[in-house]
Amino acid sequence: MKKNNRRNNENLSMGDVLKEFVDKNKLQSGLDKVNVREVWNREMGPAIQKYTTGIKLQNDTLYVQLSSSVLREELSYGKARIIKMLNEELGRELVKKLVLR
Repeated sequence: MKKNNRRNNENLSMGDVLKEFVDKNKLQSGLDKVNVREVWNREMGPAIQKYTTGIKLQNDTLYVQLSSSVLREELSYGKARIIKMLNEELGRELVKKLVLR
């Protein structure tokens, strides 16, 4: 008996194939960590990127290590706005909490 699975479907898009591969191999969390780092650097700009020494996504919390206490204090006032901007760029609500260190 021949199995009728999605791999035999010639109309399957490349995006669907990649999504299936990512889901099957449980790679989404690793991709999320890379994507959030790229979005942080792109959206916050080179001036803030220069003082960013570490970015870590753990569960739904983004930990950002900054080498400037003045910048850390200033960014802390806009945490909600930063979280909203990052999630919009990521296309889903991935970051719920931002911790600046």
